Amino acid sequence: MYFIAAKLLREAGEGPSIIVSPLLALMRNQVEAAARAGIRAATINSANMTQWEEIQAHSGELDLLLISPERLNAPDFREDVLPQLAQSVGMLVVDEAHCISDWGHDFRPDYRRIALLIDDLRPHTPVLATTATANDRVVADVVAQLGEGTGVLRGGLDRESLSLNVVQLKDPTQRAAWIAQYLSQVEGSGIIYCLTVAAAHDLAEALEAAGWNVAAYTGRTEAEERERLEQVLIRNELKALVATSALGMGFDKPDLGFVVHLGAPSSPVSYYQQVGRAGRATDHAEVVLLPGPEDERVWDYFASVSMPEEPVVQQLLGALGEEPVSTPKLENAVDLSRTRIEQALKVLGVDGAVRRVKGGWVSTGEPWGYDHERYDGLADARGHEQDLMLAYEATETCRMVFLRRELDDPTIGDGERCGRCDNCTGNHLSVEVDQALAERIDARLKAPGVPLSQRKMWPTGSARRGKIKGVLGGKALGRLNDVARGPALAALLRDSAYRPADNWRDDQWLTRCVAVLADWDWDTRPAAVVALGSADPGRTEMVASTAQALARVGQMAFGGVVQAGGAEVEARNSAFRVNALDRYFDYTGVSVDAGPVLLLAGEVDSGWSATVAAADIAERFGVEVLPLAFASRA
Repeated sequence: MYFIAAKLLREAGEGPSIIVSPLLALMRNQVEAAARAGIRAATINSANMTQWEEIQAHSGELDLLLISPERLNAPDFREDVLPQLAQSVGMLVVDEAHCISDWGHDFRPDYRRIALLIDDLRPHTPVLATTATANDRVVADVVAQLGEGTGVLRGGLDRESLSLNVVQLKDPTQRAAWIAQYLSQVEGSGIIYCLTVAAAHDLAEALEAAGWNVAAYTGRTEAEERERLEQVLIRNELKALVATSALGMGFDKPDLGFVVHLGAPSSPVSYYQQVGRAGRATDHAEVVLLPGPEDERVWDYFASVSMPEEPVVQQLLGALGEEPVSTPKLENAVDLSRTRIEQALKVLGVDGAVRRVKGGWVSTGEPWGYDHERYDGLADARGHEQDLMLAYEATETCRMVFLRRELDDPTIGDGERCGRCDNCTGNHLSVEVDQALAERIDARLKAPGVPLSQRKMWPTGSARRGKIKGVLGGKALGRLNDVARGPALAALLRDSAYRPADNWRDDQWLTRCVAVLADWDWDTRPAAVVALGSADPGRTEMVASTAQALARVGQMAFGGVVQAGGAEVEARNSAFRVNALDRYFDYTGVSVDAGPVLLLAGEVDSGWSATVAAADIAERFGVEVLPLAFASRA
């Protein structure tokens, strides 16, 4: 719809239209759709940083420019590019506009900056906001942000192709086996949603062990890999992507045959948004929800990370001054994870208390007060939404009507039923599970350690090109976002004073390392252990001493320590990060006579530090390298 409007505005002499879009997948699909329609479009986002200058230089030749909401707060874009665009833009489109509202299911703080952008537009510039998942309260909040005079058009929300089902297993630990069994019964390819990154990776591994061609897709998956996975699913080369909500808005596969949820989202609105990926161009698509006992614990965790308590926020503000402070450095000043710090800073930035600049964040000096009434109201609203989700699981009424009612669909008729869900038809899916399959999957899920994502190609735009050689698949003791193992691993990594016990059986961390190594299905046993240092001397000593202890226990050679070459590399874009890591490490203290080599790291985030160091060791000493980490963020 707005593609045509943008084209007509250009033909009338107006400038390019701007679309604010929240997800890379959505922007990629929109650019491809525009090209098919003969419309010139480009996008500026975190995945194409090396192309920004060229795109900005030729923005006047475009019909559409798609930007992520985070670009509105990027210093260079905000100060150098946005003012010029605002004075020439033909139309502003806010896609997935429910992200504006912190009452919505997918609030994005940077969306609040759109109101400031609107203020800078020329008078009478058209503004359009679109969403398919907003109830009355969210609509009212979006209208308030866009300004008086905003018109509202709403349509019906029934999806006539969807068949909704809920399956309550007596033993919820068998849900993975049930899904593996179900995949042989359902046609086409689809999405299996999980509540956490850890659950998505674990389920993907279990389904692969059962013989299914699936892959994990989460917010930790690199942009290039996400794009590749989306395309292989679109081409039906995978049975399913096992995903978090990172695969949601904007992913467009019209013939998606099914959506399964391992664990329930925290609200009917977010659930409707995710199941809406299926059946867009088919007569029938299956939707299945398998609730679990961990659901409410996960809901409570995510509800608790929306905005920290007032004393913590004040401590965060107190750590900022006139000189820029990076997010990693703020981790040492306040007891919050990096993700929670970034989220809080974005909210504070929209409120005017802080400002993002080159090198980090600064305080504006403006007075700021903690809005207890709003945050308490949000907490109450989240609790109500959770109760509604539990009611959806238990309802004996029409499931589609239930969801439409929670989105305030104005077209629902009295006594209306969809005639397709399990409650309407009486056809409930079987709860029986093949026990041999359940035992095989259970053994996979209980295996020690978790795999590290293996990088196979150097990123486009980096100084290194082609395939990554000599670096094999790695493992970690656990994931930091794992609700079971994560907290203990996070505490260990904060305690740089940890040193292994003389007797490894008396040390829980050495014991876990040994268990992971014993379960590792390698072709050739490692002959040496090398420690990967970091910018933190205490962390480096902790990793080095553990590497030496592992070498003794496993009767391997200790090959020394790879020393970091300076301050922590903070680049987040893959190409920029690899370029910054090129020649960053010092290998003068490393000596290896034979391989494979076990490369022990403290924490793996994007995985590029361990990959670069492992590739360098492989090249220097002619060996294969197996990364091993205490913890993974993925």
